[in-house]
Parts: sequence; C-alpha cells; structure tokens
Amino acid sequence: MDMEAVIGLEIHVQLNSPTKMFCDCPNRPGDRPNLNTCPICLWLPGTFPVLSRDVLERAAMTCMALRCEIQPVSAFDQKVYYYPDLPKGFQLSQFHKPLAKNGWVEVSDGKKSSRRIRIREIHLEEDVAKLIHEMEGKKQISLVDFNRAGAPLIEIVTEPDIRTPQEAMEFLRKLRSQIRYVGGAECSMERGTMRVDANISLRPKDTDEFNNKVEIKNMNSIRHVGDAITREIERQKNQLKAGKPIVLHTRLWDAAKGVTSFMRAKFSGPCVPDPSVAEIEISPKWLDEMRGRLPEMPDPKRDRFMEEYGLTLEEAALMSEDREVAEYFEALAKQIPSPRTAAHWMSEQVLPAIRERGQDPRDTCVTPSRVADLLRLIDSGEINAQSAKEVLPRLFDFDLSPGEIVEKAGLRQVTDQTELEDIVDRLVAESPGAVEDYRSGKKKAIGFLVGQAMRLSGGKADPKAVKDIIERKLSSL
Repeated sequence: MDMEAVIGLEIHVQLNSPTKMFCDCPNRPGDRPNLNTCPICLWLPGTFPVLSRDVLERAAMTCMALRCEIQPVSAFDQKVYYYPDLPKGFQLSQFHKPLAKNGWVEVSDGKKSSRRIRIREIHLEEDVAKLIHEMEGKKQISLVDFNRAGAPLIEIVTEPDIRTPQEAMEFLRKLRSQIRYVGGAECSMERGTMRVDANISLRPKDTDEFNNKVEIKNMNSIRHVGDAITREIERQKNQLKAGKPIVLHTRLWDAAKGVTSFMRAKFSGPCVPDPSVAEIEISPKWLDEMRGRLPEMPDPKRDRFMEEYGLTLEEAALMSEDREVAEYFEALAKQIPSPRTAAHWMSEQVLPAIRERGQDPRDTCVTPSRVADLLRLIDSGEINAQSAKEVLPRLFDFDLSPGEIVEKAGLRQVTDQTELEDIVDRLVAESPGAVEDYRSGKKKAIGFLVGQAMRLSGGKADPKAVKDIIERKLSSL
C-alpha cells in the first residue's frame, strides 16, 4: 500500500522588539546569564504585567505578511505546567483567542507550479527561561538563565498540508523571508530565534484520514528539519510494515547520528483565561495604519524584477528573497546599463564577499555605487572581468575608488595591438600541440590558447581581442 506523509509545523519566532513582552527588561539574546531580569519577568508576587505596544505592532505586521486575518479581540491564557524554567507554574499564551487566523504561504511543488500551505493561527506567548545542563565533576547539574523569560514570541501553527520534507524546508525559507521583510524577527534557527517542531503521521495515499502523529523537536537548521522528517517517515513506515502501531509521543532529533529518539509521552496541561493581562482589542483604523507600513513583499517584488529589469525567474527569486539584498540589487541595477549583469555580480561575487567578511548588505563599505563604478570600468574596456574580481576584495580594505585601485595595482587592461600581437606570437611558438589541435579541427583548443595568453599577460589582456588575433594568425598558417 502506498503511504503518504501528513506534516504540520509549529514554529516559535522570537520577535526582535527592544524589550520583553510585559516589562522593560532588554530583549537581548547572548547577554551574561540572569542580567536582564526584574520582578515582572521573574513573576514575583504583586507584579503587574503590561503588554508592550512594540511587541504587538511587530506581531501584527508579521501576521499581515503571512496573509493572516487579525482578530478584533484576542486574549492571554495560563498554560499550566510545572518545570524549572517556569517557576510560576504557567506560561502566558493565547490558547482560546489567538491574535490571528487563516493565513497561507505559497510554495513550489518542484514541478514549476505552486500551492498554498495554510496557517491555522498565530498567537502571542511569553518565552520561558533557559535551562543549561553542565557537568560538575562526575555529576550533571542544571542551571537556569532567566534572561529569556518573558521574551516575546509568536507561535505559528500550520494546517497539516505539507507532504514532503522538501515542502517543509521551502515553507520555512519562505516564512523566514516574509517575516524578515517586515522586520518582525531575525528568524535564525542556529541562534534560537526561530524554533521548529514537526508533527508527522502516515496514511494511505489519496485518503483523507488522520492517524496518530509523532512530534519531532531539537532541530537547529532548516536542513535538519528536512533530515529529521525524512528519517521519521522512514521509521514510521518500517514500524507499520512490522505490524506495530504508531503511538502519540514526542521524539528528539539527533543530527550527529541521523536518527530520532523517544523523548516523552505527549501531554497537555490545562489552559485557563488569565485575569492579570487585559484583552487586546484592535480597531480597523489601527489595522489600516499597520497595513500602510507593509513593504513590497518578496513575491510581488520578484515579479516586478522580472518585468522591470528583465531578470529570469531564478535571478529574480534570488535577488528578492532578502529585503537587504533586494534593496542593494535595485540600487546597483539603476546605475549600470545591464540589470542582469548586476544580478550576476551580486550572486557570484559581491554577496559571497560581503558574507565571507560577516557583513550585511545594509552596512558594508562596498556600497552599490562603488560596485557600479567597478562594473563601468569593465564596460569601458579599462579592465577585464578577471581584473575586476581582483579589485573587488580590495574595496573592503581601502577607502579608494575602483579606478584608483586599478592604477595602484597596475591592473589596467592591455589593449595595445602591438603588445597583444607579441603575446600571441610568443604563445604560438610555445604551444605547437594546441596550435596543431586547432588546425586539425579541434575548436576547443582556442579556449586553451586564450587562457594561456591571459596568463602571459598577467590576466590584463583583453580576452576578446586576444581571441581575434589568435584566430587570424592561426588561419594564415
């Protein structure tokens, strides 16, 4: 019997507001343990939590970016459980009245078509403290860091619409891009500002039934999400083939071993309305104000890049995936004749160089204007593409124009006809085998000869002029 996977995701995203959800303590991951705490986020008796307006605005913008319907009234509940990372015994979360419902993200099915993965709801909740397990001699001890307690989260719950690990990974990439565009969150799984749980079950293909699901936790990259889902599907198939039922429970992903392992039985504690935090009432006027602040989102930007700049689908998708990259590309494309050249240099040279240095397109010293100046040197014939690639890294190290770097490094292109003729004559004399290959009809030999000529010129020759001279000289032999 053919089986198909039924997959739903629960994604916790830490909003990048400057403060925590209900107090003024800094929301700053990475600080010294227990530095950013106060009576409110420690939940000492007599404290009064007040919801941050900035948190609500970032959450609302994120919901709109994911095409959700923001509810007129939402409210917090006490999600009761007992664990050292939550000493008050409950977590504030929106169980009964979530902030938003009925969103969707469009993903490709890998066959040049797309479909929507539905989002059931998005709700606000406070993060819990962080448990740190260490060894003290031969004994393990557990420490609690309350810096994270009270940090603002949204939880995004999908419908069980995902069918493959690849779809799950693309959904997360698209989701992350949408949230980053509106400035809602960093969405880094490696840094813990986006955490993903996957619920997986199997059923006979082309049926609508739902079977017991297994939840997978502890995945710290999008690739690990795909790997964990793949392994869990295989595990469940093998179990069903052996006649063993799938029992509702939670498992952990072990990336080093490439397996999932049992963590605990599935349970959920009571969830009751919280009397200490007022309901959130959202007016149509406020929603219109928030909508007016939405930027152009990735999909319409991709389509515009194709129409306005003549990019291919792949080029436009790459240039529009991140907002900072899209803004950099557009600033560059408006300064040079060929937007496709801008996209090529962005993807192949500029972005790798920026990221290699741990920089960001928004604040790098290699601005779109400096790259445009560099590309104009190629267009004018002053340097060739190879020399331009040597100039680019020097733009990070020197506060000079590309032209000044070219002069100081002696990289200006050799275009003098006599000098090029001398280089080719020397090459023909030193490469009788390649010359004979070319004359016997092996046209690929011309590429080798041009490469050798570029080597002899120190990479500064005009490759087109060199090719023309080689073909003219060899045809006369």
